[in-house]
Amino acid sequence: MKFRVERDALADAVAWTAKSLPSRPSVPVLAGVMLRVAEGSLHVSGFDYEVSSQVTVEVQADADGAALVSGRLLAEITKALPAKPVDIAAVGAHLELVCGSARFTLPTMPVEDYPSLPEMPASAGTVDAAAFAAAVSQVAIAAGRDETLPMMTGVRIELTGTTLAMLATDRYRLALREMQWQPDDPEVSINALVPARTLHDTAKTLGPLGGNVTMALAQGAAGEGMIGFAGGTRRTTSRLLDGANYPPVRSLFPATHNAEARVAVSSLIEVVKRVSLVAERTTPVLLSFSSDGLIVEAGGTEEARASEAMDATFTGEPLTIGFNPQYLIDGLQNLGAQTAALSFVDAFKPAVISPAGEDGEIVPGYRYLIMPIRVTR
Repeated sequence: MKFRVERDALADAVAWTAKSLPSRPSVPVLAGVMLRVAEGSLHVSGFDYEVSSQVTVEVQADADGAALVSGRLLAEITKALPAKPVDIAAVGAHLELVCGSARFTLPTMPVEDYPSLPEMPASAGTVDAAAFAAAVSQVAIAAGRDETLPMMTGVRIELTGTTLAMLATDRYRLALREMQWQPDDPEVSINALVPARTLHDTAKTLGPLGGNVTMALAQGAAGEGMIGFAGGTRRTTSRLLDGANYPPVRSLFPATHNAEARVAVSSLIEVVKRVSLVAERTTPVLLSFSSDGLIVEAGGTEEARASEAMDATFTGEPLTIGFNPQYLIDGLQNLGAQTAALSFVDAFKPAVISPAGEDGEIVPGYRYLIMPIRVTR
């Protein structure tokens, strides 16, 4: 194998592939990225039996072939190279990399020991790449991080006709995003539970490429399904989580509300960040709404307290409710609107945060439910 490639194209391809490699692989070869040259193209791929990534880069090839090298080391090296063309060649049990006056010799691993990448499942349809990336970021924040509850670490994708819905919850908050997509089968009705981290990283990478993302699905026995995403020259696949017993979380959204507020998103984020400086990790911030506006308060150790008043439009009986400050900020930062609409049943029931337009009306498509923290005053 011998080829020449542009530094930026190589660095981007290796960085994207290496990002999904396991930090503690079950076998050494899974820490590697496969470089395979064929027909004037370089295919950079990684696979850990759960997630596979592959990107294709155009190169000037002198000889076809393949080499397997440490992914994280190669990513660090290619990122640090000068802005010049890179010459790479497989020589015996080593990979030689030359860029300007910089020269690296890396040991290779046995290509024959590397597992074959899974085939992409059958296409289910396409969705706008930028819109998909934005939607995933709105939902993935609510997914759990506790690996002992794997179901909570996923994003549930519901494909019903031309509607694509995504939901995620860690039991303390719930995010729901609905959008339009272009299914291959207009009568499609499929649900899939995708690891949130994989979905977020994939969407974040494919979004800036523009165009459409192809979504592919293959469902087997519980926990054995696979989902794939392809955009531009990049493709990734992931094993699905077992979502057979995923709770009916949509029912958590209240059917009615007794009070409602409109608040400037940027202002509320700034106030919550300031006030929560005195709060301990498990201490909530208190939001007191009335016809006079909003007062945000927090208390901490040694009687440290903070409060700040701000403008808000509120309808309903005066209400004081406590929230985890970071969960509240996460929801506000991902609204994608300048004004937040907050809907309440009472101080002990979940509140719903939605984007509001310039006229104050709720913009459909995204809802962020957050559980209150009971407080005594």
